[in-house]
Amino acid sequence: MKSAVIVFPASNCDRDAATALAEITGKPPAMVWHQESILPEVDLVVLPGGFAYGDYLRCGAMAAQSQVMKAIKAHAEKGGAVLGICNGFQVLTESGLLPGALMRNAGLKFVCKPVTLSVEETQSAFTRKYEKGQSVTFPVAHGEGNYYADEETLDRLEGEGRVMFRYQDNPNGSARDIAGILNQKRNVLGLMPHPERVVDPVTGGSDGRALFQSLIEALS
Repeated sequence: MKSAVIVFPASNCDRDAATALAEITGKPPAMVWHQESILPEVDLVVLPGGFAYGDYLRCGAMAAQSQVMKAIKAHAEKGGAVLGICNGFQVLTESGLLPGALMRNAGLKFVCKPVTLSVEETQSAFTRKYEKGQSVTFPVAHGEGNYYADEETLDRLEGEGRVMFRYQDNPNGSARDIAGILNQKRNVLGLMPHPERVVDPVTGGSDGRALFQSLIEALS
């Protein structure tokens, strides 16, 4: 599986994503600056966490206008996999690749801690190595992770099996405890928790490893 990690100004989890991908796939990902207009030939594009453009205006709003997003949309349109983590999830909603929006946390405080999630669906390239209903622990680190969508959209996400992860103890007020969702084509995943930070027990756990192993199995 060939992969790329997008680097925005003030990304701070791009190296975490690159390290996780290199460790699990055995191949270092291409690091792509946000102003590039062409992506390398890859199977997976990762939009990492961080504070793109300092989170000015709205989280992800300025990054969503970056030149590289045109290439990412084209990659997704032809069936390529896209993974947006934390700030990357915000960029995906701002760019229209995923529905809904990420708002300020319900408590109006930055949340940084491990959280327990349930794996809601395993029929995807991102979750096939998990078991449905499995509990996993990923860390979160965000101030605007409160997922919002109108009731019709939420019902559609639920009815189409596009809610991938759900908080067991909601840290931010997200609608219906949603932590991660898929697009309609099921090749774009956005989630607020950080699977790339839990791929090695030495650094705090390995519950995120199966997500990347799922992608290897699906895309190799």
